[in-house]
Parts: sequence; C-alpha cells; structure tokens
Amino acid sequence: MKKQESNNANFTDLSNNEKNQLKNRVTDSIYTYIQRKRFVKYAISIAAASVVGFFSVGIFNKINNNNNQFSIENFVRTTEGKNLEPLENVKLLLNGNQDIEIDDENSSIAYSSTGQEIKIGNEKSVNQDIIKDKNIVFNTLIVPYGKRSEIRLADGSKVWLNSGSKLIFPVSFIGKTREVYIEGEGIFEVAHDKNHPFIVKTSNHEIEVLGTVFNVSNYADDNAVNTVLQSGSVQISFKNNSFFNSKKSIKITPGTIAIYNKANKSLNTNEEDIEKYFSWREGIFIFKNDPLHIIMKKIARYYNIEIVINDASLANETFSGHLDVKDHVENVITTIKETTEFQYHIDDNKITIN
Repeated sequence: MKKQESNNANFTDLSNNEKNQLKNRVTDSIYTYIQRKRFVKYAISIAAASVVGFFSVGIFNKINNNNNQFSIENFVRTTEGKNLEPLENVKLLLNGNQDIEIDDENSSIAYSSTGQEIKIGNEKSVNQDIIKDKNIVFNTLIVPYGKRSEIRLADGSKVWLNSGSKLIFPVSFIGKTREVYIEGEGIFEVAHDKNHPFIVKTSNHEIEVLGTVFNVSNYADDNAVNTVLQSGSVQISFKNNSFFNSKKSIKITPGTIAIYNKANKSLNTNEEDIEKYFSWREGIFIFKNDPLHIIMKKIARYYNIEIVINDASLANETFSGHLDVKDHVENVITTIKETTEFQYHIDDNKITIN
C-alpha cells in the first residue's frame, strides 16, 4: 500500500513568537468572519423590512385610493351639475344613469334588506345590482318643489324628504359606516346599529348617529345648515374658519337645534320647542313668532309657487299659528290674511302680496 502524503501543516518547527503571531491572526480572522456574518444578517433583515414596508404602504395607498374612488363624496363630485332640469315629478336615479319617474304627490320607496329589490308605491318594483364594475352603486332621489317623498333604505332607516330636496345613498351599505348625502330638508329615523354609525353628509358638515330621529335642513339658498334632534344623540362635525380650516365636533341632546353658519363656518346650539321642524311630515306647518318672509319661503317651496312680498315692514312682521298645507295654497294665504291686513293677487304660478 502506498503511503498517503499528509496535507496538514507542521507547527512543530515554529518558534513561540511565530506561534503567538499565528494565533493572533487566526483570532482576528474569526472575529472578522463573525462581524461580516452579523452585518449580512442585519442587512438582509433591513432589506426585508423595507420590502414589507414598501408593499404595506403600497397596499394601504391602494386601499385608500379604492375607498376614495368608492366614497359618496366622490360620487357627489362626479355627478354635480347633472340632472338640474326642472322636474314635475319625483325622480329616482339608478346609479346616476337610469331614471324612474314617480308621479305621486307623496311618493314612497322601499329597498329590500339586500338593496337589490326596490318597491315603488304599492304596485311597481325593480331590481338592481349593488355592485357594478367592482364599484359600489349609488342611487339618487330627487324631490322637486311641490312634492314630498318617503324612502326606506336597505338598513331599515327611513327618510322623509321635503320639497326641493335630493338624497344620495348606496343601494346597500357596505363597510364600517352607513353614509348618505343630502341637499334640502329631510327627517331621518335611523335604524340602530352600534357597529355601523349612520352619517349624514353635507358640504363641510356631517352628522353621525347610531340610531335616532332628527331633522336636517340644508337648502342651497339658506345661509345655514340646521340639525334638530328629537330623540337619541348625534355628533356634528364641521370645518371651522380657523387658519388650518380644522374640523370640530359637538354632541347635542334631544330638544336642541344646531345651526351651522355656511359663511363663517361657525356652529351655535339652542334649546327650543322642536315640534315645528317635524310637523311638515303630517302636512302641518307650525310657526312661532316667525317673520312673514320666512313663512312664505316655506310655503313657496311646498307648493312650488313664486311668492313676492312688496312691503318690507310686512315681510318682517311675525306670525304664530298652524297651517294645514294639505289645503289649496290660496286657502293657506287666506288663513294668514285673516290675522293681518294685506292684499294679494295670483297670476299664473306667482302670488304677489302688497
């Protein structure tokens, strides 16, 4: 058998000094190796964390972008300015592009719990998808002057819309909150759901509730948004007029009216008799020391008629009482005339008071 040559180093001939130098070099090599290994490990960890963070931010932004895309504010912005032609009848817009006209003076609409079936009055019903092209479907109910409407949403909440109002809402409520948008006046009776707050939005102003009854008035030609609470509690958030245009919130209790001034973006609250803010639902107007020009403005909206008061002092004269607005408009004007001296004449769709 051939003897195999040894590959091992022979240290037997090294001096003690050479052995110590060799030992130090070996020790330094091991330390350098451990440090390099740790550095590589940390670098990989940092790189992995950065990748995870990058994708997390990307996913978060994507979700936010999607939420913005699906938001009711985005739908309001994209449909603003559309369907402004004067209407004679209540109109329900399905996803902003299919019209259903409802010729009843006091129409009623009811959504099924899934939102897919819509019942109109006692005889008509239509079906609708709640998602289209991966987007939430929003519908719009437009109530012209001279008409009223009642709608039950998919969550069971009810809204009574007064003349000259518009309500935008999702066919079915998907997500953590139930959000609707209103212009004009509506009485809300919100179905209780503590896990999904109900939010009524207007420009620079929103009302958040869990389950309650309240009135919101937000007509474009009024200087203020009024919120009147009948029961439960609501939280009102609004943009104020500070340097940073920041958002403030306030809670109100039953029997309170909150008045948000659109011009200076301030909000004040008062306790008062709130019955008059809900009585129009039953066809009764209640006035308590209200100026005649405010009374006539409400009557004009309700009957879809133009009313002009030529006497400034008469316009500011205050009145109290009940008006049955189920009567013909001329009977209503005559009732007011019985309490003070004025003359009026009717010309087509216009009443002039002198």
